[in-house]
Amino acid sequence: MNLEGSFFVPRPRAQVWALINDPEVLRQAIPGCQTLEAVDDGYTATVTVSIGPVKAKFSGRVQLLDVQAPESYRIAGEGNGGIAGFAKGGANVRLQEQDDGTMVHYAVDASVGGKLAQLGGRLIESTSRKLSQQFFDRISDIATAA
Repeated sequence: MNLEGSFFVPRPRAQVWALINDPEVLRQAIPGCQTLEAVDDGYTATVTVSIGPVKAKFSGRVQLLDVQAPESYRIAGEGNGGIAGFAKGGANVRLQEQDDGTMVHYAVDASVGGKLAQLGGRLIESTSRKLSQQFFDRISDIATAA
């Protein structure tokens, strides 16, 4: 599953960069996030997600890769949901400075395995799109309100 989009934040790029690297902002933005703790090269997280009839609690790790501050990075994660299976994916995020603020561009990729994969591609894709959109909408809302 792939998803691309962008949104505008009426703040300077340095401020937006600081926000999208703030663990508390990420915790608030990740749908179903219960815990998010900083570790050496990223974060550990616990997230509860419903995909169709399956509700699973995932424990996993989120890493920030290819960091080019304050311009871009890749946020990548993988979680294990026990009997439900696993999920992994990431997003390439790029901040483009403009006169009146910052344009945030993103490209998301995600996949699942195990019992979740048996639910069907359409359901998984629509749920993945919805969760990704919720994440970036929340980031946009938080950044705009800051």
